[in-house]
Amino acid sequence: MGQVQLWKKRLFDLLCTIPGFLLLSPFFYLAALAIKVDSPGPVFFGQVRVGQKGRYFRLIRLRTMVVNAEKIGGPSTPNGDPRITTIGRKLRKYKLDELPQLFNVLLGQMSLVGPRP
Repeated sequence: MGQVQLWKKRLFDLLCTIPGFLLLSPFFYLAALAIKVDSPGPVFFGQVRVGQKGRYFRLIRLRTMVVNAEKIGGPSTPNGDPRITTIGRKLRKYKLDELPQLFNVLLGQMSLVGPRP
């Protein structure tokens, strides 16, 4: 991909992500409150992923599982996994736990268009 195309892609990411963040900010507050009420621990969950050109970055998501879930039962999540919190099930059902990845897009670590890390 040429330099001009990369700049267009980045501009597209910013033009979509910034308004998206503003429109979704009330939801982030409500989701954060629901996660805190549902289970103790942090609101966000970070996971190291490999991005473009082999660079590592921390992918940000809303926490949908109990704290230290990977230590309790490994990285995979079968259907009905008891480590998933009540609010976490709802967030996952509608893929809302992935909305904080907009922050990764703003930082230039991810893009709205292209493969997912």
